[in-house]
Amino acid sequence: MLKALLFAAICGLPLCAAAQTPEAIKFPTIGSQAIGRATLLAIDDYSLPLRKNLCYYMTKPTVREEPLLTPRRGDTSAPDHVACHFYGTVLQEEGKFRMWYYAVGWIKEPTDFQEGPICYAESDDGIHWTRPNLGQVEINGSRNNNAIDLPRQKTQGTFIVRDDDDPDPQRRYKMVYENRPKHDKYMSVRMATSPDGIKWTAGTDYPIDDGLEPCAFYKHDGFYFINAQFAPNGFSEGGHKAGRQGFVWLSTNFKDWLQESGESFTLPEPKDPMERGLDKPGDQVHLGCAPVSMGNVLVGFYAIWHAHPNPGDWFGDGTTSGDWGLVVSNDGQHFREAVKGHVYLHGSESGVKHPDGVDHQMILAQGNGIINVGDETRIYHGRWANTKEWKDYYGEIALATLPRDRWGALGLIPGAQAGTVWTAPFIVPANGCRVTINGEQVDDMQVEVADERFAFNPALSGANAGTSNKTDGLDCPVAWASGDLKSLAGKTIRLRVHLNRKEATDEPRLFAVYIESSTEPLAQAK
Repeated sequence: MLKALLFAAICGLPLCAAAQTPEAIKFPTIGSQAIGRATLLAIDDYSLPLRKNLCYYMTKPTVREEPLLTPRRGDTSAPDHVACHFYGTVLQEEGKFRMWYYAVGWIKEPTDFQEGPICYAESDDGIHWTRPNLGQVEINGSRNNNAIDLPRQKTQGTFIVRDDDDPDPQRRYKMVYENRPKHDKYMSVRMATSPDGIKWTAGTDYPIDDGLEPCAFYKHDGFYFINAQFAPNGFSEGGHKAGRQGFVWLSTNFKDWLQESGESFTLPEPKDPMERGLDKPGDQVHLGCAPVSMGNVLVGFYAIWHAHPNPGDWFGDGTTSGDWGLVVSNDGQHFREAVKGHVYLHGSESGVKHPDGVDHQMILAQGNGIINVGDETRIYHGRWANTKEWKDYYGEIALATLPRDRWGALGLIPGAQAGTVWTAPFIVPANGCRVTINGEQVDDMQVEVADERFAFNPALSGANAGTSNKTDGLDCPVAWASGDLKSLAGKTIRLRVHLNRKEATDEPRLFAVYIESSTEPLAQAK
C-alpha cells in the first residue's frame, strides 16, 4: 500500500486513484497471515478455537471411478508402461492443467524394475489428459515420449512449485525430486529449476545429507518446505528405531537447505521399543504430509501406512495397504488431525481395477495435488495396487472432488437448538474487510463482533449482529445493518458465529468463514 501511495504522489495522481493491493489479514495469537483473503476452515481449531453445542461433521470426497492416467501397457518405448504414480504435481495456469508424475517400467523383463523417469502431461479441463512428445529422453531406443531429462533418472517422486515471487524467470518453476544417489544406499532429494516447466536445470548435488522420501514440496510464509519421511533410518525416544513418521526440511532461498529437520506429523510408536521400525507391523505415516497452502492455513493428507512387512523386509508385497488421514497446519511444519484417528478416505473408496484381475492391497498416494477450480476442490492422487508378485505391479492416477473448501463442517450436536463458535483474533486491515460464510442454512446464522478480550461491540452484536440473505452457498456475504468492519480498521477483533435450529429437521452447517481485505482506494485526503 505504501508503495502505491508513494507512486501516486510522485506521479501527481490523487490518492483515490492509487492502485491498491490487498492487505494481509493477520492473526496475532496464531502467528499466521493471509494476503487478501483468509480462510477459517471449520476443521481448523486454531482459527475457530472455542465452541458450544457444536461438533465436527466430516465430509467424504466424491471419487471419480475412471482413472485420469493409466500406464501404456505393452508399449515398452513408453516410460510409463508399467505404472503412473502420483507422487507428483498438478498446476492450473493460463487455462491449462499441467501434471508431472513419475513413471515405472521394465528395463528388460518383469523383474528388472525401473523407477522413473519423471513424466509430463497436460489437459484443457483437468480430466482428459495428453502426454506430449518432449523428445528429451531415450527409452528403449526411442525419444518419442513425455519423459523429462534430469540427471540420474531413477526417481520416486516429483514436486513442483510455480514461484512468481522469484525475480529470475529461469527459476519460475522449482522442483524437488526424489533421486537415488550414486552410493545407492537410500533415496534422497535433488533440486531443479525451469523457466517453463519443460526444460529443467538440475542442482549440482544433494543439498540435504540424509535419506528421505518426500510426498510434498510447498512454499508457505516465505519458506520452502519439503515434507518427507526418513529412510532408511529414523529414531524414536531412547535412541530406538522408529517407524515411518512425517518430518520437514526448510530453506529460505531454495538453494541452501537447513540440515536440521523437525517433526511434522507423527503417530504413536509401539510401547515396546523392539516392535518399532520400518520393518515392523502397525500403522505408520507414509512419506509425511502433502498439503496446499491457503495463506493462513494449510490442509492436506498423510497416508496411514498399514504395515504388514515381509519377514526381514520393510515392505509387505500384497499385504501392506494405505488410507488417508486429513491434517491441518498454520505454520507449514506442525500438522494435526481435525479428528484424531479419522480415516478421511479409505483405499477401497478409490480403488484400482487391476487390468489382469490380480488381487492386491490398495495404497493411496498423496502429492502436490490439491487445487481449487471454480466451485470445487480437486484432489489429484495416485492409486497403487500392491500386488504379491512384482510382475503384476500397477499404478494409476485418479481424481476426487469436494465442493470448494468443504473438508468438514461444524454443526449442532443432537438435540441442541443453538450453538456458537469464536474465531481467533485478527487485525482488521486499514481499508476494512468483508466476511462471507461457506455453509448451509446460513440465513439462520448470526455473526457478532467483539474485541480480542471478548467484549462485544454493541453496534455489531446482539440485535445488531450480522446476517446473510443467502440460504446456502460457498460465498454467503454477511452484512451488519448498523455499520461495517471498516470503522474498526487497525483494531484486533473476534467474530462469534451463531448456528440455529429453527425447525426440528434443520441441520445448519458451517464449513468456512472467509475474511477478505478491501481493495477499495483510500479517500482523497482533505
